[in-house]
Amino acid sequence: MSKRVGTEASFAIADAAILADVDVVAAYPITPQTHIVEHLSEVVADGELNAEFICVESEHSAMSACLGSAAAGARTFTATAGQGLELMHEVLYIASSMRLPIVMAVSNRALSGPLNVWGDHSDVMATRDCGWIQYFTENAQEVFDLSLCAFKIAEDPNVLFPVMVHMDGFNVSHVVEPLEMLEKDDIGDFIPPMNFPHPLDPNKPVTMGAFAPPVLYTECRKSQEEALRPSKQTIIKVWNEFGERFGRQYKPVETYKTEDADTLLIAIGSFTETATVAVDTLRAKGEKVGLVRMRLWRPFPFDELRDAVKDAEKLIVFDRCISYGGPGGPLCSEIKSALYGSKEQKPVVNFIGGLGGRDITPEQFEQMFSRGREIIDNNLDIQYETIGVRE
Repeated sequence: MSKRVGTEASFAIADAAILADVDVVAAYPITPQTHIVEHLSEVVADGELNAEFICVESEHSAMSACLGSAAAGARTFTATAGQGLELMHEVLYIASSMRLPIVMAVSNRALSGPLNVWGDHSDVMATRDCGWIQYFTENAQEVFDLSLCAFKIAEDPNVLFPVMVHMDGFNVSHVVEPLEMLEKDDIGDFIPPMNFPHPLDPNKPVTMGAFAPPVLYTECRKSQEEALRPSKQTIIKVWNEFGERFGRQYKPVETYKTEDADTLLIAIGSFTETATVAVDTLRAKGEKVGLVRMRLWRPFPFDELRDAVKDAEKLIVFDRCISYGGPGGPLCSEIKSALYGSKEQKPVVNFIGGLGGRDITPEQFEQMFSRGREIIDNNLDIQYETIGVRE
C-alpha cells in the first residue's frame, strides 16, 4: 500500500528510480541536483539497490557512460542541472539519435555568467531541440509520479527515446512536501522488465551512429523527427494508465478555471502553482481569467494547446528565460508559432521573470493580467516586458 510521507523532491525522484530497479546510474554532482545522485549512491553502497553506480569526472562523461549502458540493454538513469546539462549538450543528440531509452532528471538552473545556482529555465530551453522527450513537474508528487512514467515511456518499443523530467531548482528540488509514496507491490507490472530490442552484443559486433554523408544524413534526421512526434500517443497512454491505477491524472496541457475566461495566462514549471493564487484573487473580483499549464514540452502538444485556448480572447505568456536578441521568451515564441494561422490564433503578450531564482509573487501575476490586457487593448508595439527589474 502507498504511504504518505514528507520528503524532499530530489529524494522523491531518486526513490522513483529505485522502484524502477535501475541497472546503472552514471552521475556527476552539481547544484541543485546533487541530492538525487547522493541518495542513489548511498542505497547502492548499502546494497539496497542492485545497480552499478558510476562516478565520473564530468557531466559529459556521465551522459557518455549512459550511452554505453543503455545500448547494452541496461535500464539507465542520470541527473544534472544548469551548466552540467550544457556540458552534456553534444552527447544529448547522440542519445536521441541512437534511440537509447535513458531517463534523466534535470533540476532546472540559471546559466552563467554571472554564476548563479538558483532556478530558471535557461538550461532546458538551450536543449529543447536535442530530440529528447521532455516534460515539466510542479511539485514533489509530480516529480515522483512522472519519473516512474518516464521509464515506461522511454522503454516502450513504439518510443525508444530518452526522457528528461524537469523540476525547478530549489523551488521544487529542495522543498520537503507531503507525498503519496508507492511501494514495490503497488507498482506491480506498471513498469515491465527492460527489453531493449537491439542491445550491443560482443558476439555480433555492429557499428552504430558512426558516419552519415550528405546522401544519408537528411533521411536520418527526417526519420528521427517522424518517430518522435507519434511518441505523444504513448506518453498520453502511459499517463492515463497511471491515473487509472494510482488516481493521479496528468495531461500534456492542463487548465485551471479556464471555462469562461477571456484572458489566459500560460506558464510552465512550479510558478504555475503561484499563478493559481492570482487567478483565484482576480476571479473573486469578477474578472474572467484562467491559467494554462504546459506540461509536455517535447513533442510539442499542438492540438491540446489549441483546444485549451480556443475560447479565450487574450493570451499572456510567462517565461523564465530570455531568448537573447529574439522576440522574447522561448515559450512565448513557441506558443505564437503553434497558434499562427490557426482559427485559435489571438493576441499574445509576453512577460519574462523569475530569472536566477528571483521570486514571482501572486501580486506580480495579477499585474501581468492587468498589463497584458492594457498592451493588447491599446495595440502597443511591445515584444515583451521583464517583471521585477529594478530601476
